[in-house]
Amino acid sequence: MSARVSATEEINMKNFYIPAAALLLVDPLPSSAVELEPVVVTATRTARTVDDTLAAVTVIDRAYIERQQAQSVQDLLRGQPGIGIANNGGLGKVTSVFLRGTESDQVLVLIDGVKVGSASAGTTPFQNIPVEQIERIEIVRGPRSSLYGSEAIGGVIQIFTRKGGGGLKPFVSVGGGSFETVKASVGISGGGERGSFNLSGSGLDTAGFNACNGKPFPNGAGCFTVEPDKDGFRNLSGSLRAGYRFENGPEVDVHALIASADSDFDGTVENETESLQVVYGGKLRYSPIDIWDITLTAGQSLDDSDNFLNGTFQSRFDTERDSVFFQNDISLAENHLLTLGFDYQLDLLDSTEAFTVTSRDNKGLYAQYQGSYAAHNLDLSIRHDDNEQFGGRTTGGAAWGYKVWEGIRFSASYGTAFKAPTFNELYFPGFGNPNLAPETSRTLEFGLAGKHSWGHWSLNVYETRVDDLISFDANIFAPANIDQALIRGLEAILTTQLYGFDLSTNLTLLDPENRSNGPDRGNVLPRRAEQSFRVDVDRMFGDFRVGATVQGDGRRFDDLGNTRRLGGYAVVDLRGEYIFSKAWRLQARLVNLLDKDYQTAAFFNQQGRSWFLTLRYQS
Repeated sequence: MSARVSATEEINMKNFYIPAAALLLVDPLPSSAVELEPVVVTATRTARTVDDTLAAVTVIDRAYIERQQAQSVQDLLRGQPGIGIANNGGLGKVTSVFLRGTESDQVLVLIDGVKVGSASAGTTPFQNIPVEQIERIEIVRGPRSSLYGSEAIGGVIQIFTRKGGGGLKPFVSVGGGSFETVKASVGISGGGERGSFNLSGSGLDTAGFNACNGKPFPNGAGCFTVEPDKDGFRNLSGSLRAGYRFENGPEVDVHALIASADSDFDGTVENETESLQVVYGGKLRYSPIDIWDITLTAGQSLDDSDNFLNGTFQSRFDTERDSVFFQNDISLAENHLLTLGFDYQLDLLDSTEAFTVTSRDNKGLYAQYQGSYAAHNLDLSIRHDDNEQFGGRTTGGAAWGYKVWEGIRFSASYGTAFKAPTFNELYFPGFGNPNLAPETSRTLEFGLAGKHSWGHWSLNVYETRVDDLISFDANIFAPANIDQALIRGLEAILTTQLYGFDLSTNLTLLDPENRSNGPDRGNVLPRRAEQSFRVDVDRMFGDFRVGATVQGDGRRFDDLGNTRRLGGYAVVDLRGEYIFSKAWRLQARLVNLLDKDYQTAAFFNQQGRSWFLTLRYQS
């Protein structure tokens, strides 16, 4: 489903695009202003309304986050179109996100424009990103390497931290519930007419439940141990975001997010992780002339983890990603925009393991043209990356949209993408293969979307071919580029209102086929459900709001050989809130009403029937 961005986003209608900085530094509109269309910046690296964007996009805003009473990013992403989730045992446990059936490390993740994730493992610790610090999430489905470089085979997920603007507004929330879970958040925002700031902090502590029903050696599986205990999770986080728009035109924005987490799990080598995620950066935007916008962005992300077994230190993996982006947006004419940009990224690794190489850089040049011709829209992009380890790689994308008739649009797109090998795949002692080449893909997609007085709908079908997938090769006892995959999918979305109820539903059908030579050819790729759906229903009754979510997945397999089958499931969640004043609300959430026993990764347990209460104050 798609949620709306706040109406306070400033739109520059002089040109065909909306400057990206308008999403960061805005003048608050009066309360009587008409709500604007959702605005996204991730799909094209320039701000566009969702209706003008040719990519398949889902937007989750702050109002949706609070209405859903989400406890984690996993809560927000599960059941969204094209997204599959595999979780290893509840809050704070390793959470893998599969976007359109691609691998979990083939999804590019940004926080406030800064690339995040582990340079060693190649994945992002979604489980540690604090929900209370999030303003909105943009999910772009489909290849985006022609704009962002490595990893964007399945798409891009960008998380934006909370921002401010206008008068001073404090906010507080406290809550508690099942599994001895408690949480709290506090913050303040403001900034006046030209400025914006938000300063906030949050904490969450849960005793959890037994994460894994593993099988020990010699016939081990899952976590390879039997530890029938509670596996808790603790998270402390804070964020700061501030910006200002000067009278002579320049606009500046700075941001910082820090999250410290401690997670217990079941394992034979390690069973506790202390982790630290830090993301900070800044953006400067200036228009030397009316038709030319210059944006300079710099940032750093840290992904650090110390790992223990029964309290004894075992290993450390600390990775750092430094990045600088320089972008020029040039309006060639009304409804014609040219974007030229340069990216620089440096990955660094510090570990107790003796990696032979601990740093590498990447330079990328990209260009994009966006144009509108009567009923036709056209997006063209190309990028060349020069990586210190694997050399050069060129990717491209083309999308065409046609207004069939009022409110109905057809679109078609084609794009290529790649993912660079990780430090673990290249250099891990006794395992890595420094001769690995990037994984590559090509995707063809067709879409049809409609916007009417009664609601919105869309239908997208696509085919992605992935070559040179990196897998373990027993012949050389190391990773190698030996696998291929063919992924076909369909996504259908409908949002409407029926008898006073807000209704949003989506369906994803996926055929993720292993096309590698060997006995597994033709099998379903592991941990991808072939069918998934979500239905959300909400309604206001005076000062009360009630809602329900039904989310389900079809069968999936947990191994390449498709011998370990995980059955399909459907989970029902209920929620309600009482708005007893303009600033105060009391919320209640009941998760897994029917106490369904299910798994998204073999042997790893999921949350049973549980409840949570939250008291919120927002001036």
